[in-house]
Amino acid sequence: MEARMCGIAGWVDFARDLSGEHRTIDAMTDTLTPRGPDARGVWCAGHAALGHTRTSVIDLTGGVQPMTAEEDGRTIAVITYSGEVYNFRELRNELEQRGHRFRTRSDTEVVLRSYLEWGADCATRLEGMFSFGVWDVRDQSLLLVRDRFGIKPLFYSLRPEGVLFASEPKALLAHPETGTAVDLDGLREVFSTAKQPGQTVFRDQREVRPGHTLTVRPGKVVERRYWALSARPHTEDLDGTVDHVRSLLEDIVLRELVSDVPLCTTLSGGLDSSAVTALAARWQRKVNGERVRSVTTTYVGYSENFRPDDTRDTADAPYAAELARHVDADHTDIVLDTAALTDPEARKAAMTAQDMPTTVGDMDTSFYLMLRAIRQHSTVALTGETADEIFGGFRWVHDDELVRSGTFPWVANEKRQPGCANGQGRGLFDRSFLQKLDMDRYYADNYHQALAEAPHQEGEDEREHLMRSVCYVKLARWLPMLLDRSDRLAMTSGLETRVPFCDHRLVEYVYNTPWAFKTFDGREKSLLRAAVKDLLPPSVLDRRKSPYPVTQDPAYTRALHQELADLLADPNAPVLPLLDRSAADEVLRHPKDVAQDWPSRMNVEMALQFNSWLKHYGVSLEL
Repeated sequence: MEARMCGIAGWVDFARDLSGEHRTIDAMTDTLTPRGPDARGVWCAGHAALGHTRTSVIDLTGGVQPMTAEEDGRTIAVITYSGEVYNFRELRNELEQRGHRFRTRSDTEVVLRSYLEWGADCATRLEGMFSFGVWDVRDQSLLLVRDRFGIKPLFYSLRPEGVLFASEPKALLAHPETGTAVDLDGLREVFSTAKQPGQTVFRDQREVRPGHTLTVRPGKVVERRYWALSARPHTEDLDGTVDHVRSLLEDIVLRELVSDVPLCTTLSGGLDSSAVTALAARWQRKVNGERVRSVTTTYVGYSENFRPDDTRDTADAPYAAELARHVDADHTDIVLDTAALTDPEARKAAMTAQDMPTTVGDMDTSFYLMLRAIRQHSTVALTGETADEIFGGFRWVHDDELVRSGTFPWVANEKRQPGCANGQGRGLFDRSFLQKLDMDRYYADNYHQALAEAPHQEGEDEREHLMRSVCYVKLARWLPMLLDRSDRLAMTSGLETRVPFCDHRLVEYVYNTPWAFKTFDGREKSLLRAAVKDLLPPSVLDRRKSPYPVTQDPAYTRALHQELADLLADPNAPVLPLLDRSAADEVLRHPKDVAQDWPSRMNVEMALQFNSWLKHYGVSLEL
């Protein structure tokens, strides 16, 4: 299997011959070099130009991309592909029985041949994480496909005579006919913690929605949904449900351990990452006779001086170390200091990886630094992400006032946090600007749209109906934001992250499990805890949910305040017209020890990031 955690780009113009447009497709492809530092390639002919960059994971000498398919000595289709299809062997056998012949052992060729056999319906047969574009020379059409949950990103920009597409917005911006205009809808996506499907930050760009295909022909664009969550009766009792979850997890982790390059797990010492690490450790010993490698991120002095905050009761490192000893992992602690977190280049890299500022502050920078450090010894990392969304792990899911708030529960929870009265990360922005954004209306519309989409079973009582709705809106509006962040911050260092909990079989099964089963022991993530209880030490098994850590070093806050003072003193800072100067001055006059109040710190970090983003991208705001 030749997996390609890569960057893809393409340009189709039905009114032009793109055979000589190597310079443009090269420029688009070059922006994606961090996603694929091992190799690159372009293909230009007729009305299409495709580009590809590659991070080699499996079958390191496998087929080159863009990959072509020939018939009677002529090219009939070309693919640029990023991802992994875990059932490619079964598909290959079926395709061979149907008469297809293969020249490589790659899953790329299986995907291409699947398209030739089934057309756009090939998407329904693929299991894994993927995004790709296929140019069909025969009928002059382009097919774009994205996996069920959007684990792998795919952006596009419709043109008068065709389309541009790529793994990241920066590649589209490298095309000379695209601009950096951002309107109010785009700015709402910048500040939002609930992603609107298909919406992007830059005005002229869109995303292929998870579980969708997009077919482009001259004068016609067709979007089609090939997968959606559905409501199905749950027939197993509690013990059977726990056993089923465990069986699925065993199979999923085994499939995702396949790699010809060094692999590790990211370990926080929480239930989710510990479960993945423990399962991986068992399979590694059984299949390869090797110890699993695990990695934990912490900060200088963090465990020794840890103080609980509003969402974190305990530091990660001691629990991660205990789990690593328990499963005999080859464990590494990545210890970050304030100098690393305040390094302008690191913070800029985290911002440009995502092509936008975000509201989560140093969590992005530290996550980027962790992933970059992992890439020095591993090319693949299994994570515990998305278990909270699937099994019900966040504290706000279990707060009746929040789940009945009439908006996204996590958004309602933001308003409870110090410094977040205007919303997360918006505390230093001007009131008139915030009124134009009208985030409350945006959230309300988005929330009710998500509720209307949620599939339900017949005969649900009021509680079951409510909690299934909450589960759905998490998967449909929160999860895409999380997955995009993880992919972009990892792939900017050429690191492939795998998310075992995001296997669609597991998501479908647990979604249709009664809420009473998910909380049967009176705690969050009851099913997951029961499914892996024999694998984990009691302290890890019983540890309360703790989100990704943030630094508690007061020196970090002081550094942020100095940067804010410098920004306010710069008359050319592009963000100044959008800021509430009195609110910013108040922060500088009365600095807080925000080790206990990290949401307030996000206000400063967002103002700084927003300014950097406006300058770096030359953003044209349309307010």
